[in-house]
Amino acid sequence: MMRIVLCCAAGMSTSMLVSKMQHAAAGRGLEIDIKAVPVGEFERILPDADVVLLGPQVQFEAARLSAIAAPQGKSVAVIDMMDYGMMRGEQVLDKALALHAS
Repeated sequence: MMRIVLCCAAGMSTSMLVSKMQHAAAGRGLEIDIKAVPVGEFERILPDADVVLLGPQVQFEAARLSAIAAPQGKSVAVIDMMDYGMMRGEQVLDKALALHAS
């Protein structure tokens, strides 16, 4: 089962997006575990994540977190600001699936 983790400043604002992504995954018949955590939890959750997506409000952390994740073969990317703001679960799910495939 693929595991996607969304990180934001406090883990709260991404909860709605997680819900939209879960709905999109279920509609496609995909079994994917998706959860949201504060960016401070990044190193703790990394071993259990296949893909980590960062909320736009913590994009300044992208380079540092990518450097931590790379040796473990994990992908880290920033969620598009429009997709995040509009809560476009389908598009964010597509981004995570594409990162996992690469």
